[in-house]
Amino acid sequence: MRTMKEIFGYLLGGLLFVGLIPSFMWLLSGMPAFLPENWVRLVASVLLAIVGLTVSVWSIVHMRRRGNGNPMDAFGHEVAPRTRHLMTDGPYRLSRNPMLTGTFVYLIGVCVWLWTWQALAVYILFVAIMLVQVSTEEARLRRDFSDEYEAYCHRTGRFLPF
Repeated sequence: MRTMKEIFGYLLGGLLFVGLIPSFMWLLSGMPAFLPENWVRLVASVLLAIVGLTVSVWSIVHMRRRGNGNPMDAFGHEVAPRTRHLMTDGPYRLSRNPMLTGTFVYLIGVCVWLWTWQALAVYILFVAIMLVQVSTEEARLRRDFSDEYEAYCHRTGRFLPF
């Protein structure tokens, strides 16, 4: 049961963050050409997407190996098994939410690729929703890890290392 729940959580996250949100941005942007004519924008968007996905995957792999679980909570509902201890090393020493930071960078790459106000509007809406999600997740982490989590918050930024 645990394995199926984990697979479901990873597939759901990948489908939503890497596939559906960029597809929605593309559709709302009027379905522009796949390759932008401006090569600087193309290179920048590809680099941002690669960096963002790398950070997210590194975070997922690290959490799976060291945390023995997954952070996938959706507004207080466990989608995949939660980690059993607080992650503060690896990518989590740089950010309390490195998976989400990586997703933000990836989606900025999508915005650069599309270069439309519609894509930017979807991105801003996504960030706003995720800020609410992070707040609910932080409340759970405070309950689960109390003083250890508070100390972690004081030394590590929510999304950036500072």
